[in-house]
Amino acid sequence: MSEAKSGGDIKLFTLNTNRPLAEKIAAAINIPLSPSTISTFADGEIAISIDESVRGDEIYVIQSVSDPVNSSFMQVMIMVDALRRASAGEINVVLPYYGYARSDRKARSREPITAKLVANFLQIDGVDRVLTLDLHADQVQGFFNIPVDHLLGAPLLAKYFYTNDLLDNVVVVAPDHAGVSRARNFAELLKAPIAIIDNRSEDQFDPEPDSVIGSVAGKRAVLVDDMIDTADRMSVSANILKSAGAADVYAVATHAVFSGNAAQTLSESQLKKVIVTDSIVVPEEKQFDQLEVISVADLMGEAIMRIHNNQPVDELFISKQNPDVKLR
Repeated sequence: MSEAKSGGDIKLFTLNTNRPLAEKIAAAINIPLSPSTISTFADGEIAISIDESVRGDEIYVIQSVSDPVNSSFMQVMIMVDALRRASAGEINVVLPYYGYARSDRKARSREPITAKLVANFLQIDGVDRVLTLDLHADQVQGFFNIPVDHLLGAPLLAKYFYTNDLLDNVVVVAPDHAGVSRARNFAELLKAPIAIIDNRSEDQFDPEPDSVIGSVAGKRAVLVDDMIDTADRMSVSANILKSAGAADVYAVATHAVFSGNAAQTLSESQLKKVIVTDSIVVPEEKQFDQLEVISVADLMGEAIMRIHNNQPVDELFISKQNPDVKLR
C-alpha cells in the first residue's frame, strides 16, 4: 500500500450508507475517519456538522448512493457544501456505487438523463474530483468536467476463481447482448470462452429467452453483470443455463443492490454462488448461504493514496493474474 508523501493533511469522512467499507478503507491506508455528525429533523431534513477543522485540507468523502438513494445523495450534497464553507482545500467524493447511473441516455422520448443531472449537481456543489467503481456505462465519466477515476472490480472478482481453483472448464456468460463487452473483459481475465443468453429486450429480462449462443453444456458457467437489483435476470439466466446443460452456474456482479425480494430469489435459484463486492452494504437480513462478498477497500484505499501522491491510477486497472490485459 502506498504511503502519503507530502506533509499536507488528508482527511477521510464517511456518511451513513457504507460506514463498514469506509472503516476498512481507513484501516487500509492508516488514516482514521474524521468525526462528523449526521442527524435528521422530524420532517426528514438532513443536518450535518463537521466536528473538526478542515481548513486547507485534502478531503475524501465516502458514500455509496444506495438505498435510500435520494437521502444518500442529499447527504453527499450537504456534506460537500459544509466542507466548502469550512474552507477545505480540495474535496474529493468517493462513490463506491454511483446511484442513477442506469439513466445514462434517452431510451425513449421525454426521458431525463439523470446520471448527467447527478454529475451537474456534484460539480455545482464544488466537488473537485470523483472516485467511483464500475459505472453502469462508461460514458457517465464524460458527463463531468472534473477528473473522474473509474475503478474496476472485475480483477478482484476474477481473483475469487483463481483463489478457489475454479478455472477448469469455465465459460463466461453475458445475460443479454448489452453485457457482451463486460463478459468478454471478464473472460479475458479467466482466459475462458464466452456465451450469450439471447435476450433482446433492453428494459426487462424476457422470462423465456430464445436461446443460449455458445457452448455451455457440461461447463462451469459464470454469469457477469455490473449489478444485481431484483435478481430476476440472474435467476432466469441460471435456469436457462442449467436447461442448456451447464454443470454449475455462478453469478458475479460488483454492486449488490438486492431490491425487494432479491435475496430470497437468489437463495432459491439454481446459482451455486453469488459473488459481489462490498460497494453496497448487504444487511444481515439479505444475506444467504450462496453469497460471497469481496471487499474493495484495498483497491479504493490504494486509489486514494495514488491520487494524493499524484501517481498514476491506471496500474490498478491491470489484473495481477494476467498483467497484459487492461479492462476498458
